[in-house]
Amino acid sequence: MLEKFLFTCNAVLPIVLVIFAGYALKRAKVLPTGFFPLLNKLSFRCCLPCLLFYNVYSVQNITEILRYTSVVVFAVISILIFYALGFFVSVISTKDPRQRGVLLQAAFRSNYAIIGISLASSLCAGDFQEPVVVASILSSVSIPLFNILATVALTVFIENNGRKKSVSSFFSTAISIFVKICKNPLIQGVLLGMLALLVRFLIPEGDDGQKIFTVKRNLPFIYKTLQMLATSASTIALLALGGNFEFSAVSRLKRLILVGTFMRVIICPAACLFAAYRFGFRSLEFPALIALYGTPIAVSSVPMAAEMGNDSELAGQLVVWTTLASAFTLFATIFACTSLEIIG
Repeated sequence: MLEKFLFTCNAVLPIVLVIFAGYALKRAKVLPTGFFPLLNKLSFRCCLPCLLFYNVYSVQNITEILRYTSVVVFAVISILIFYALGFFVSVISTKDPRQRGVLLQAAFRSNYAIIGISLASSLCAGDFQEPVVVASILSSVSIPLFNILATVALTVFIENNGRKKSVSSFFSTAISIFVKICKNPLIQGVLLGMLALLVRFLIPEGDDGQKIFTVKRNLPFIYKTLQMLATSASTIALLALGGNFEFSAVSRLKRLILVGTFMRVIICPAACLFAAYRFGFRSLEFPALIALYGTPIAVSSVPMAAEMGNDSELAGQLVVWTTLASAFTLFATIFACTSLEIIG
């Protein structure tokens, strides 16, 4: 159990420490304050799309998705249910349209892209690595769904702000949301990853049983470039988050921080994992599901909120506090699942 606790700390604390490093660099005036919003842009427009492309393209075989239809369907439905629940909670929690979409993200959007697969891998017993395959499959489905729903969440309240509820306004809002989904660099990264995955699947195999052409083997300089940009994505996003973080905002936003943190690290994992257990999922699927529901809010929610005219300050506060809280809630979740022999 101590090993599980140490792993949870090792998965979460580096995120906290890099955020602190960004904050310390700003306070020490090593980097100017105006530099950190530019880091947000770099993260959102370049590095995070490369990370999402890389994660999707890393799925070994597109046909594997069909083998795990039940857990994929469960994940999609549960995410949509918590999106609906978060919509209701955000509407009654704040009147500011710039804050509603940010708070809504806390209900359904986890940090699965960055720490999900590594967390799931650590929870596998011995050489039993099939749960890692499940985790990779879920990443190819959940990450695009997270980003599409986040785009809607960060658009719908602002688009409807002060407008009459008419058929024409409904269609104009729907068109605007669709355009923003298509223009979102994160979604473009996922879609390009899926396209590349499909092309790789269609390429015939040679006599040795290997694909006759892959980017990784035949164009390694392109693959390595994408890999390097993908690797830097979380670091850049976290440094930018720390540089833009203000402790003075905590007292002003504490009610929304509490609501968002409670939804993200307590309500969502407790409800979804209990439902997963009742539906019969066990050691094969549970490591991936713990990572999907139990991790803090995605770091990419901050640059995304800033780029789309929402309250990026609240988004940053939620990432910091859900990350800190998840160090304890993930340990409690892992301990409970191990005690019940669901995992381990």
